[in-house]
Amino acid sequence: MTTVPRLSVGLPVYNGEDYLAEALDALLGQTFEDFELVISDNASSDGTEEICRTYLAKDSRIRYLRLEQNIGAAGNHNYVFGQCRGELFKWGSHDDLYGRDLLKRCVEALDERPSVILAHVHNAVIDGEGNVTYPFDYRLETDSPRAPVRFRSLLFEPGGDDFYGVMRADVLRRVKPHDSYHHADRTFVAEIALHGPFHQVPELLYFRRDHPGRAERANPTLRKRCANLDPKRADKLRHPMVRLLGEYVLGFVGAIRRAPLSAAERTECYRYLLEWATSRARGGGGERIEDRAPVDFQEFSIDDIVAGREGRVR
Repeated sequence: MTTVPRLSVGLPVYNGEDYLAEALDALLGQTFEDFELVISDNASSDGTEEICRTYLAKDSRIRYLRLEQNIGAAGNHNYVFGQCRGELFKWGSHDDLYGRDLLKRCVEALDERPSVILAHVHNAVIDGEGNVTYPFDYRLETDSPRAPVRFRSLLFEPGGDDFYGVMRADVLRRVKPHDSYHHADRTFVAEIALHGPFHQVPELLYFRRDHPGRAERANPTLRKRCANLDPKRADKLRHPMVRLLGEYVLGFVGAIRRAPLSAAERTECYRYLLEWATSRARGGGGERIEDRAPVDFQEFSIDDIVAGREGRVR
């Protein structure tokens, strides 16, 4: 009889050979060990498969799945979630790093707070070598007990990587799968937030790596970013720009419509969405987290808190 792990980590990857081994070391070295790591290789053409199979032979918690053709990043994220069995779930990224206690702290936060549906930690940007370059200042009101407040904050406030938090899998199954239009990740997280509050663990344990090959930089235009999520989006006739933008706004509408809200809460969310759409139409693109002054933090080396980086030459 196979024991079902408490937590599933789903790691979608495409041509991730440069940083994949570091990410796997960081995940497999977590102090919380009751998890499975499901890797979905989106038909990579580099050394990704070889790296995955090397780790597969060393750790029984890994399951490696290889797709025969590229289904896009959105499809791969949805696919790997569908293959996971845990009561809790987290998406991993092949080029990011994770402090040893990240999973432990998030699982503890969910266990201590039954009403919370997603737990994450403070995060920072790192460069290709793993040096912290920009710690984020998380100001979103995703911990509010009121769904409209959480929704409004996600509409108007920048920042946060809640997409990569530890979530209750049953809640994630009740929201629409990740789509592939412009900023589909924002509507996706907003819909999750309409189901319950989030919790931010006040420890810097998640490190988002910024490098030339990262999806956002490798696909600088809106069209290329959408095509990265789904190759079909590259077709300008079937997916004109107006559709890519229109689906983004309608994504929020659908999230409000599907969420378990009262009539008053639904009306309030629609009002916030109208305010947001009006501000965008007037040219208010919204503040970016990168436009803010970095928060003060004590300089440290992530080598001290990320598994697999012990003894590195600094």
